[in-house]
Formats: sequence, structure tokens, C-alpha cells
Amino acid sequence: MAQDFERVEPAPFDAAPVAAEETPAGASGTPRWVLPALGGLALLALLVVFWLPGRVAAPEPPGSAPAAAQERSKEAPAPAPAATPAGAERSPYAEAQAARLRGEAQDILAELLDVRENLENRAVADWGADAMAAVEESAAEGDERYRERDFEAAIARYREALEAALALEARIPEERDAQLAAAGAAIEAGDLPAAEAAVSTAEQLEPGFARTAALRERVEALPEVIAGLERATEAENSGDLAAAREALAGATAADPAHQRAAAELARVSEALTRQRFTGAMSEGYAALDDEAFDKARSAFRRAERLVPGSPEAAAALQEVSVVETAAKLRDLRSAAESAAAAEDWDEALRRYEAALALDPTVLFAQRGLETAEPRAALDKALGKVIDDPDRLADPAVAGDAARLLARARGALAEGTAAQPRLEAQADRLAALLERANTEVAVTLRSDGETSVTVYRVARLGTFEQRTLELRPGEYTAVGTRPGYRDVRETFRVAPEDPSLTVTVACTEAIR
Repeated sequence: MAQDFERVEPAPFDAAPVAAEETPAGASGTPRWVLPALGGLALLALLVVFWLPGRVAAPEPPGSAPAAAQERSKEAPAPAPAATPAGAERSPYAEAQAARLRGEAQDILAELLDVRENLENRAVADWGADAMAAVEESAAEGDERYRERDFEAAIARYREALEAALALEARIPEERDAQLAAAGAAIEAGDLPAAEAAVSTAEQLEPGFARTAALRERVEALPEVIAGLERATEAENSGDLAAAREALAGATAADPAHQRAAAELARVSEALTRQRFTGAMSEGYAALDDEAFDKARSAFRRAERLVPGSPEAAAALQEVSVVETAAKLRDLRSAAESAAAAEDWDEALRRYEAALALDPTVLFAQRGLETAEPRAALDKALGKVIDDPDRLADPAVAGDAARLLARARGALAEGTAAQPRLEAQADRLAALLERANTEVAVTLRSDGETSVTVYRVARLGTFEQRTLELRPGEYTAVGTRPGYRDVRETFRVAPEDPSLTVTVACTEAIR
């Protein structure tokens, strides 16, 4: 048998003995059986004297008769003793044969009862009721034959019942697995009563089976799983995929092995991810239309995290870079052109250089740079001369300024738009050059003992008074005399001050 269990030993029993005839007492008080007994003894004596000698054969070798008898008993079972009429005696041989058959029947019946009890303990009524009814029917027929003292027929019926019961017992593992499969299907279908019934039957079929214990836990968790599935359906129908996923996550936590809940969780999670992905992409493109590039990039990166490797998110991020670059180039071009129009060539130059840093091939920046660079240099040079007109006192500087003025006049002539700043710079430089080229008479006085030098002009030596024709600007005269402290005089020459007199004499003796 497939299962190991402790046999239940039935209490031994014997068939009810054949009831003996009642022997009522005679009128004289002598028992009624005495006369028939005496008649029987007389008949037996006659048989021994006249009939038995003719029937006795020659004696066989020692030991042969019992062997032959045993051989005959093996070849064919002794017929069941016929029912003995009332008052007839049964031979000891017949009684022994009947006792042997009765014992065999009892042995088979004991095993049958043992198997039957085990099947009942395994809830056979829940899974093998029809087969068990056939067992009971065969056993009942055996009981009937037993009561009729037809022990061979009883043995046959008992054996038939036992074999059928053993076949049922052998089905226990198969039935257990069938019940476990039914329980699993019921759990997946959310049929709590069917799942409970199947697990309970499986527990009776094989107590302590590990798979059954696991399914019992799943059955206990099934109400929570069903509730989670129902909440998820309601949430999804209302469009709240996040709530649906949360409900399904709770269901799968209650029963991680529930395939339907796991499949629904995967499906809803994917749908929620796709919904959030679509929302992030839409948000990104809306921000891109508004040129909110940081916001757009953040939205597209969020979409990329939701769906790693998404070609849509990757393309959108690339589009952000392209559009942002185009917008920056547009802004830089506008700013550069505005700066150029305002003759702020340094600013225009910075804008064109920034545009080329973004895209070295952009044509407007290349051409703008060709114009902005020389104009920025010209503007800087003009500003430097105009801001320090005293340098024009140096003829070399004045010459450079004259050439710079010519460049400014040329730029004005080439320009198609008004250039008020450059024009004003040119006019200012022209005026400064004209002023710088107008010499002014300056009177220098000394004591005849001091040697006088005018920087950038000449070493004049000692004198008492001299007149110099100097270009407008700032000059420095230095006087030296042995034994006296040197003196330094700085003076400015301007056409507006034609009567300038400067005294240079060392008067402080060194002690």
C-alpha cells in the first residue's frame, strides 16, 4: 500500500453455531435422545461387520496416504460442507475444513476492515464514494455467504472487497495531488469555498504534507487577495492606476504565489508606467514649446527613467539640445546685431564668439566676427587716444592717431547704417589732433646757474629766460645745480592759455 499506518486489529469472532434441536423430556423422565442413539449404535455395528471389510483396500506404504490426501487438497479445494439437516451430525473433518475456511475469511476480513478504516480516515467519502460503495457491497455479500456457512464464497467476496479497497488506498497520492491541483485552481479563480474544501480533503488524505500546508496558508490569505483584486478593478475603472497598483501589491504580498494577482500587478504596473511616461513626454514637449529647456529636459529624463532605453525619450532629449542650441544661437545673433547696431563692438564680439563656441559652422557668427573684430579694435584704440589726449603731444603718437582717424573715416564711409558713436569719436579725435598740432609759446625762466631739461623736448642747459613752441599737453621740466637740491616742475600747455610762464631754478643748497 502507498501509505504506512498502524493496522487496527478487529476483535475475533466466530459464526453463530448451528442451533441444536431442543430435547424435551419424556413423560417417564427418560431423555428423548437415548433411543435414537441406541439405534445408531446398532446400525454402526452392522456396517462394521458386513459392509466395511469389502471396502477396505490393501494397505499403502507408510506415509503415502497422507501425502496423497495433501496433494488432493492442493489440487482442488474441499467443497463447502452442505448444510446439515436438523438432527444430523457433522464429521470432525468437515468441521475442521469449515473452521479453516472460516479463519481464512476472518483474516481477509480483518485486513479489509483495517484498510476500510484507513480510507475512512482519509475522507474517502469525499473522493471515492462510488468505489467505496462497491467495496461495501462486496463485503456485505461476503457477510451473507459467511452467515450461510458458504465460506469459500465469503472468502471470494471479501477478497474482491479487499482488492478494491487496496486499489482505493493506492489512489491516495493521486487523489491528494488532484485535490491540491483543485485547490490551486480554486485559489486562482477566487473560489474560497471550493479552495477550502479541496485543501481540507488533501489534509485528510495525507496529514502534514508540505504542499498542503503551503496551500492552507494561501487559502487563509485568499480573502485579502480577493479584496485586493476587487479594489484594483474599481480603481482601474475609475482611471486611478496608482491606487490599482497599490491594491494589487497588497494582494501579492498576502499571497506571493497567486499568479492572477501577480499578472494583474505586472499589467497594471506597466500601464501605470506607460501612463506616467506619456505624461512626462507631454510635459516635456509643452515645456519645449515654451523654450523652458531645463524643465523639458527634466521631464524627458523622468520619462527615460520610467522606460529605460526608450528611443522616444532619447530622441526628445536630443531634440531639446538641438532646439536649445538653435534658441541660444538666435538669441546670440539678436544680441550681437543689437550690440553692433549700438556700436558696442566688444559686446557684439563676445556674442559672436559665444555663438561659434556652440556651433563653429554657424555662418552669421563667422561673418559677424569678421566685422566685429576690427571694429572693436578700432573702437578701443579711439577710446584710448580720446581718453588721454596729452599723449598727442608726442609727434609719434599724434601720427598714429592721424592714421587711426583715417581708419575711422574709412569705416564711416563703408558703413550703410548710421554710426553716431564712430562719427563722434572721429570728430573728437580730429579736434584733438588739430589742437595737438597747434603749438603754443611757453616762457621758461631760470637763474642762469641751473641746468634745465624739458622731458620729451630738449636739454636746454643754463639760462635766465627762453621761449619754447610746444604742442598742447603735459610736460615736465627738471633743474639741476651742483650743491643744490634738484627741482621738478610739471606744467600743462594748452592753446587756451597762450601766456604760460614756467620758472625752473635750484635754490635749496645741500648742507
